[in-house]
Amino acid sequence: MEREHLPHPLFPRQSADERMRHGFLVEFKRALGATPRTNIRRSYEKNMLPRFVAEHGREPQTRQETKALLYQDDYFRWWTALARAQHATYVEATCDCVERQAETLTEVARAITHSKTIGSLRLDSALQVPPYQRDMDVHRVPGGYFAELLADDVYSGARYELGITLYTLGTNGVMNDTKGIAAIEFLKKRFAGFEPRRILDLGCTAGNSTLPYVDAFPNAEVHGIDLAAPCLRYAHARSELLARRVHYSQQNAERTDFRDGDFDLIVSHILLHELSSTALPRVFAECRRLLRPGGIMLHVEVPVRYSRLDLFEQALSDWDADYNNEPFWEGLHATDLAAVAQDCGFRAEEIFDVDLTSSITAFINRQPWMAFGAIRGNHPQ
Repeated sequence: MEREHLPHPLFPRQSADERMRHGFLVEFKRALGATPRTNIRRSYEKNMLPRFVAEHGREPQTRQETKALLYQDDYFRWWTALARAQHATYVEATCDCVERQAETLTEVARAITHSKTIGSLRLDSALQVPPYQRDMDVHRVPGGYFAELLADDVYSGARYELGITLYTLGTNGVMNDTKGIAAIEFLKKRFAGFEPRRILDLGCTAGNSTLPYVDAFPNAEVHGIDLAAPCLRYAHARSELLARRVHYSQQNAERTDFRDGDFDLIVSHILLHELSSTALPRVFAECRRLLRPGGIMLHVEVPVRYSRLDLFEQALSDWDADYNNEPFWEGLHATDLAAVAQDCGFRAEEIFDVDLTSSITAFINRQPWMAFGAIRGNHPQ
């Protein structure tokens, strides 16, 4: 791929063979999309549901019963086999592509880091990565967000950005930043006149969703934190190449080293479904500690809420938890986030849970994100 076609100079370059392979995998995933999922329901209702009713004299009454029945359906099993094969091949292909040029990408990032920069990067080699992140290959990617191949490595960050470009079928935009853009549109519409001075992005990974805040709030100081050093190195170098000032630091969102009331706006983008059931309330509590009175917490998430789905859709939505190494996916969708936020000190009237639509999501005809958050009031903890 020619340099002028790349989103930025640090984006992994694809050979002609790799472009063809990646293109096939994108189309393979697209073919496994809406129509086959509709056929899964049709097969379930035609073949599995009548058997259950004949045996039990009733329809399934819980998500667990529905899922156990669905997972026996032949059509679902064939679809799952194909989906897992597609994903495994996609992971292998993106890993191979980035590993091939890992040294070159790292040299570029290293040169940037050691030069005069407009932003900053602060790593902590002593940081204890929580076991629920450290001991799992998220999305079946070897090493998850933490794999390193050499000193000052950016491999995991580069693989992440290339990976989401293919995984989302290009619907995240050229810069993979549509979640951040959608969140900003929501903020400006719902909280007209809100001008944060300090912004924190939790679990920023490669900084894709972080940079829109630099453009939207040019007078704000923007920070991004993550557990993964190679992703932060990549995010920092990427931001510098794009002339966006961001201060990155390696920290655990459950407890940071920032001061009480340090931020006006705290955001995350599809972070919540990566958190364990014990980590989630700690992150909410930390958000409240870090927000000044009147500050806003906003979490952008995949829009799955069991309370809004029938039992079949609830069962099918668990696929990533059961087959794709997303162990906290199911727990998040069953969690009453408002109750968790209230336990952490937010009042019911301060909390919002809405569909996050934007000009971008409408343009690409995709379902809206979930926007969950709260405004920190003046009352004491």
